[in-house]
Amino acid sequence: MTSATHSSLFPQVPDSADAVLDGLDPEQREVATALHGPVCVLAGAGTGKTRAITHRIAYGVRAGILQPSSVLAVTFTNRAAGEMRGRLRQLGAGGVQARTFHSAALRQLQYFWPKAVGGELPRLVERKVQLVAEAGARCRVRLDRGELRDVTGEIEWAKVTQTVPADYPAAVAKSQRDAPRDPAEISQIYGAYEELKRDRGMIDFEDVLLLTVGVLQDRHDIAEQIRGQYQHFVVDEYQDVSPLQQRLLELWLGERDSLCVVGDASQTIYSFTGATPDHLLNFRTRHPNATVVKLVRDYRSTPQVVHLANGLLGQARGRAADHRLELVSQREAGPEPVYTEYGDEPAEAEGVARRVRDLIASGVSAGEIAVLYRINAQSEIYEQALADAGVPYQLRGAERFFERPEVREAGVALRGAARAGGNDSLLDDAVDLPSQVRAVLGTKGWTATPPAGSGAVRDRWESLAALVRLAEDFARAKAGATLSDLVAELDERAAAQHAPTVEGVTLASLHAAKGLEWDAVFLVGLTEGMMPITYAKTDEQVEEERRLLYVGVTRARVHLALSWSLSRSPGGRPSRRPSRFLSGLRPGSAALGARSSSAASTGGVERGAARRRTRRGPVLCRVCGKTLTEAGEMKLMRCEDCPSDMDEGLYERLRDWRAGQASLLGQPPYCVFTDKTLMAIAEAVPSSGGELAVISGVGARKLDRFGTDVLAICAGQEVGGSDEEPS
Repeated sequence: MTSATHSSLFPQVPDSADAVLDGLDPEQREVATALHGPVCVLAGAGTGKTRAITHRIAYGVRAGILQPSSVLAVTFTNRAAGEMRGRLRQLGAGGVQARTFHSAALRQLQYFWPKAVGGELPRLVERKVQLVAEAGARCRVRLDRGELRDVTGEIEWAKVTQTVPADYPAAVAKSQRDAPRDPAEISQIYGAYEELKRDRGMIDFEDVLLLTVGVLQDRHDIAEQIRGQYQHFVVDEYQDVSPLQQRLLELWLGERDSLCVVGDASQTIYSFTGATPDHLLNFRTRHPNATVVKLVRDYRSTPQVVHLANGLLGQARGRAADHRLELVSQREAGPEPVYTEYGDEPAEAEGVARRVRDLIASGVSAGEIAVLYRINAQSEIYEQALADAGVPYQLRGAERFFERPEVREAGVALRGAARAGGNDSLLDDAVDLPSQVRAVLGTKGWTATPPAGSGAVRDRWESLAALVRLAEDFARAKAGATLSDLVAELDERAAAQHAPTVEGVTLASLHAAKGLEWDAVFLVGLTEGMMPITYAKTDEQVEEERRLLYVGVTRARVHLALSWSLSRSPGGRPSRRPSRFLSGLRPGSAALGARSSSAASTGGVERGAARRRTRRGPVLCRVCGKTLTEAGEMKLMRCEDCPSDMDEGLYERLRDWRAGQASLLGQPPYCVFTDKTLMAIAEAVPSSGGELAVISGVGARKLDRFGTDVLAICAGQEVGGSDEEPS
């Protein structure tokens, strides 16, 4: 590796306005030189939109057409605003204001409040959730932590869509929105929240926009003063503008048309917060003389990734789909996207972890790899699989599974129930471990059926449901397991996953991945009910799910893998179906109503499916011939109550060896082999790698890692003690 040069750390400022245009492609150059009148830039993923608009501003400033202090560039995150300011400085256009909507409005409100209203601006609410809790209590409605987050989100949505408390129920019905509680109840809490703020002289972030709009509407002198300062506006990510932000932008502009907006309707994934692509799609209607430039040259992704992205949108429906952009990759060819079908979720997680490890071994940095999923509750199994494979990882946008508040609370409750044992009346009707766990977690918000809609309540339920499933799997794998055994298992898993990492594979939800990119991306869990998510009911909600997958696909520069599993747990009924969005794209599937024949991708390799399909038939007990259904029995290839010919001494030697390996690896024993797998080995006594490989729970990775030791133990040979490195 060579050290960074001075020029790469501190690029030379272009010496003229024309030099600012150097290196731009024809369409980017059109954007940069379109300095008059309204301009609409439709920019696909990876097409260099930030480069185009920063060079536009810099070219205008350097050419003397725009005064730096007269330009206001608006985006949606502080990170994006900071990046834009940095690029403008490098281009010799320092002094241009680049801010978020809220930041720009707050500065104006703080400056003009004494003149418009008098006195100091009311204090900003520091903990909105706490105030919502008080409002709920005033309405005699008790909200738990998840419900508080959801109701707070509903209040924020109502305010950015300019909906007052009394109109909230009608607005929810009109938008077909899934409210987390009865809309009339939320309306009441919303009204009480507004009263509390007024009583205490406080405002929230949505009020900043609302009050700025109010001041500009009521005080024409202040509006003209702002318009005198800011005469040119640039808005990034315009597809995410809310009605309230659009109203503020219109007031900033007045009767002028010096506006440049940049966006991509195919990347609208935040409608649940009030964002809408309508303003972008209606731009040419509002501004008939607008200059429209389409950026479709994709500099991020290989032709193979771009082909899949185009094919995915080629089957889309709705207004946003009518304005989709057909990307054209500017990169050299790369590997085809890989489609993989797995028998169950653990197999999928293990397979992904194995491929991640292989990529790292081939030279791809761990920091340039991401595993993306639909909901945060999916992270746990991938945290576990990567930890088992010795691959460092970091979570983005969420706590690690065992650090989530609801999981920690559940752990405390389970630990207390385990200590109480038979003295806990909660467990009186619980006949086995899973029913005990369901009874305990039922007090923490778990129910047999998931709550309707999305949001914090659903996220909390998903986390608790993951613990229930873990208990069910644990009980199947370990006959006679107690609640105390499960608590110990959870503690071991938590300890194994809490190793701090600095550089690692990114685990993130698809929403949290927006705006980021990696060399290699794994899109996992792509089944019906997860992608699209089960609570996406309307056509528009389903199309937003498609756009969410499109965002995931376009995060990849070179390597892209898409996977799904047919059942939740080993031995489960293979009832799941791959996501409908992959129809016509993955090999062997037919397109569902594709918009054109060119939209469907023919590339890709499907691995793992053929091997697993051969094992989907009935598994018979090797003693009595009965069909096996339980995962533990299928591992043993016999019924639990059928006579066993297991070599007890061999089984104990294998357990001792496993304990040593687990200690050296710093992982729970089950990460080496489960008890059922050790029993199956002790019964089969394999004498070759082939005989060992066919035992359920071994697999190629563990055969390669532990096979030599296991075969030696089966042959009666001694292997290295626990003070040696694991094989």
